[in-house]
This record gives sequence, C-alpha cells and structure tokens, in this order.
Amino acid sequence: MRIIKVKNYEEMSRKAANIIAAEISLNPRTVLGLATGSTPIGTYERLVELCNTGDIDFSQVTTINLDEYYGLEPTHEQSYRYFMDKHLLKKININLENTHVPNGKAPDIEAECKRYDDLIQKAGGIDLQLLGIGHNGHIGFNEPSDEFIMDTHCVTLKESTINANSRFFNNIDEVPKKALTMGIKPIMQARRVLLIASGDDKKEILKKALSGPVTPSVPASILQLHKDLIVVTPLDI
Repeated sequence: MRIIKVKNYEEMSRKAANIIAAEISLNPRTVLGLATGSTPIGTYERLVELCNTGDIDFSQVTTINLDEYYGLEPTHEQSYRYFMDKHLLKKININLENTHVPNGKAPDIEAECKRYDDLIQKAGGIDLQLLGIGHNGHIGFNEPSDEFIMDTHCVTLKESTINANSRFFNNIDEVPKKALTMGIKPIMQARRVLLIASGDDKKEILKKALSGPVTPSVPASILQLHKDLIVVTPLDI
C-alpha cells in the first residue's frame, strides 16, 4: 500500500488523473475501471483537460464501470451511464463501444451479471481500477455484509447509502433501492487499484478500511490485501 498525502481535493484530483495518464501512456490499450459519485468528478475534469491538450490518447482504451442502479434507463439523468457520458466519456477521444456500464434495465439480471463478468474476463481483466469509498465502507456497491461477494451481483442498498445518494435526486423516494455492482474478485484482480477519498466525513471509514480488521462489514478493508494499492487523499489517516 502506498498512501499519497495531498493538500486538498484539487490536488488529489490532479494526482489521480496523472497516475491514470501515466498508466495509459505506458499501455495505450489500458483497461480502465471507473467509479462514479462526487469524488472522482475532479479527476475526470482533469483527464478531459489532458486529452484536449493531447497529453492522453484514449482511442485504444477500454473502460469498465463498477456499477449501475437497477431499473434506470441509461438515458436517465441519475444513471451511471449518463454520469460517465456527461463527465468523461463524451468529452474524450474514446470509442464509446469500448465503454461498459452494467445494464440496469436488463430483463434477466442474473444473465446480465454473468455477461458483465465474462466481459471483464474477455478484456483480460482490469489494469487500473479507480475507486472511491462510501460512508459505510462500500466499494462499488459492495455493501457491508456477512461475506465478501466475489462476482457481479444485484444488491439491495443499505439505508445509509440511499440517504447519501438522495442528494442527487429530487427526493429520497426516487433513489433506486437496488443496484448491479462488480464483485470483489475483479476489483482485487485488477493489476493496480487507485483509491481516492476526501471530506472529513470519510476520515474515520478510511482509517477503518486501511488499518482496521479485514472484514466484509467494511468492504473496502479487503484492499489491504491488494498487491498494488495507491491511496490519494488530503485526509490525515
């Protein structure tokens, strides 16, 4: 584990974007695992800038997102496909056919989960996985549980997650109660994991994740076992 302490959110975003840019420079065919939520928005803004200046070429990159809300159309303003298109994918020179988000409207959810795991395998696994961390320690939508769930699955979201995400919706009743999420296995099999976290409300859970017991009650704690984990944060942990 390597922890990079930065001054603030802006420096965290720049540092994370530079790490991603270096990965793509070394391997133009990088398979990049992506996250959503408010934390990576600054990183995506910086990646767009680097693409526009010609410092990154995304033309051969494949992206695989962690998760998607169950029941939302890709065109819904709160879907993660919409989020990724808005903040990154439609602003860079990437082939959109090589960008992947679980289909939250798939008629057969179990088949969709299997399709997503097969897609990750066919891509050769993830080279660099970008992660945030939820207030309850979730990564992707792998919520606190009695066990680590290995494969892509449909999860019932915890009340704390629904409450945290309600700020993006008109009211809490609009927040989907389920989501499709990449499981722990492909995250841990990623060749490198880049975890970013900011905000004082994330300080205690980040400490638990990085220095507490490895337990499915704090899903991010599994990252302690990853062979190449980089944490970029302005938080004192």
